[in-house]
Amino acid sequence: MVDIHSHILPGLDDGSQQLAESVRMAEIAVQEGIRAMIATPHHADGRYVNPSGTVLSAVDLLNRELADKGIPLKVLCGQEIRVHSGLLREWDENALLPLNRTRYILLELPFAQIPSFLPDLLHELRVLRLIPVIAHPERNGDIAENPDKLLSLIEWGALSQITSHSVNGLFGRKIQRLCFDLCRRNLVHFVASDAHDSARRAFHLSKAYDLLRRK
Repeated sequence: MVDIHSHILPGLDDGSQQLAESVRMAEIAVQEGIRAMIATPHHADGRYVNPSGTVLSAVDLLNRELADKGIPLKVLCGQEIRVHSGLLREWDENALLPLNRTRYILLELPFAQIPSFLPDLLHELRVLRLIPVIAHPERNGDIAENPDKLLSLIEWGALSQITSHSVNGLFGRKIQRLCFDLCRRNLVHFVASDAHDSARRAFHLSKAYDLLRRK
């Protein structure tokens, strides 16, 4: 498996806080069958700022540590970028990273609502030949209240990624049911872990895939 959303890099955000924890996360990921993982630390969310250079250096250091310990996991570069008015400027300044140097870019919405400027931003990203991927839309208040709003984002050119913990019920039955509903409506393109640690918010991707198959 490839995990496209994780917080495995140590000390950059609310994910892993120490290198030893990152190594433990990598060991658990390999046990689950994950062989490649995109590190997506929070960026520009009002609390954390992790521009491209910071992420690239941290990915290089972690990959060297994993190689030294013989852990067969490849960590790739990315960011979880909060949508904000300066996003296009940051792209022009090379401060942003798409997922593993592709044209896919992981975007995080505010948890309460969808910003009014988002349709224009999605359009401009597509003009740049970027493909926006909306992280955990099931945890956005507007979408939870009206899933057709996610359909609108997809019609404007976005893709969507739900998290394994939402599917598995960690965030409550309401969000879990919403995940199933979004999947049945073909509004989900990726399932990723959004792993933050090796315990409460680890990976559990296999469990999520099995549950979705049964449903």
